[in-house]
Amino acid sequence: MSEQKQGLTQKKEIKRKTRIVLASGKRKKAIARAIVYPGEGIVRINGRRLEALEIKYIRGLIEEPLLLIGDLRNTINIKVRVTGGGISGQAQAARVAIARALVKYFEDKNLHEIFRTYDRHLLIEDFRRKEMKKYGGPSARARFQKSYR
Repeated sequence: MSEQKQGLTQKKEIKRKTRIVLASGKRKKAIARAIVYPGEGIVRINGRRLEALEIKYIRGLIEEPLLLIGDLRNTINIKVRVTGGGISGQAQAARVAIARALVKYFEDKNLHEIFRTYDRHLLIEDFRRKEMKKYGGPSARARFQKSYR
């Protein structure tokens, strides 16, 4: 009996040490959800490794918060699910989600300040959205033309 209890308490301690943090980010129509957990530095975007992304600019955008944390990168794994929008919007949403998750995971005010001084939009979403279409025209601002005579 006592051996079983010891085994249970050890499992509970292991579960407590394993920490998982969730964070989200948005850009235009794109929504990203990031999960940070202990690991060996693997980053996956929609199931693909970050290194497998073809476009260097997009890879660089997503990698910015990871470069700023330095060696701490090798102590965690990150999974990101991104939906909606285009390639660039998805990359910027993933970047925001990763940065927020890192600040939450490490609970470090210094890290928050580093991100804010480097680029404010690492932590704060870009609030601009598409303007709504109104009646009397084909788009948000354009009006139907009158043609007579």
